[in-house]
Amino acid sequence: MRVAPSLRDLRGDAWRDLVNQVCRAPDASLEQLAFTLLIVRLSGCLTCHTHSYRALRGCSLCAMHTIRRFRGEDSDLLVLYQNARDEVNEFLEDGRMLSEFFGGLPAGGIDE
Repeated sequence: MRVAPSLRDLRGDAWRDLVNQVCRAPDASLEQLAFTLLIVRLSGCLTCHTHSYRALRGCSLCAMHTIRRFRGEDSDLLVLYQNARDEVNEFLEDGRMLSEFFGGLPAGGIDE
């Protein structure tokens, strides 16, 4: 979420409104989790490695580049966000831990 404000002005009004809404939401809220999932999926974060070009440039630049180069309309991004929101909500309603959602990582992270 630290990157989200830098994404605010990269597209049109609908995107700006979404980023503003997500930034105002409480930490770890459904809105923030869904937005993070959206960016992770669009940017391909799960396939990024320490010595890859994307990693060397950093997460902020990678996310900015991804949003700028998205070929669809802002409405397409909003649909993808809503889909991610629905998916996260369904997952949380099932009562499962977020670590299960992200592939079974330990609750404290990778180093546990």
